[in-house]
Amino acid sequence: MHIYAFRSPLLVVTLVAASLSSGAAQAIEYYNANKESTYPISDGVQVGKLLYLSGKLGIDPATKKLAVGGITPEAKGAMEMIKSTLEAHKYKMSDIVKCTVFLADVKELPAFNEVYKTYFQPLHYPGRSAVGVSGLALDARVEVECIAAKP
Repeated sequence: MHIYAFRSPLLVVTLVAASLSSGAAQAIEYYNANKESTYPISDGVQVGKLLYLSGKLGIDPATKKLAVGGITPEAKGAMEMIKSTLEAHKYKMSDIVKCTVFLADVKELPAFNEVYKTYFQPLHYPGRSAVGVSGLALDARVEVECIAAKP
């Protein structure tokens, strides 16, 4: 297992610099899919052509609860939430340039990868970091946040 976290910050800094280097003021738009949420977060924030998504858990859309069955259904749920959010704002999975994956148990990274890779074209994967954490909201196994960019 290899985690190449050292490559990711440079990518993010480069993207932000490119987005802001035009000299023109960048419009900032806050997207709140669930206006009734009690959490102080936006679903995503768009700055110019960059879309920063908040972390997504593997929530089952039918039950609005964490997907049952562990890392695989949670990973699929999180990736589907990302896909849905992107589409709602006229982005595609192929627009993702960076993801950060938070795992309750980093040993589950191979299982997560099996789901993750089905959402992207081979050899066109976004930059990515994956880290083990001591706990996630709702006792989730995985949370994924992404940055998407339009040309």
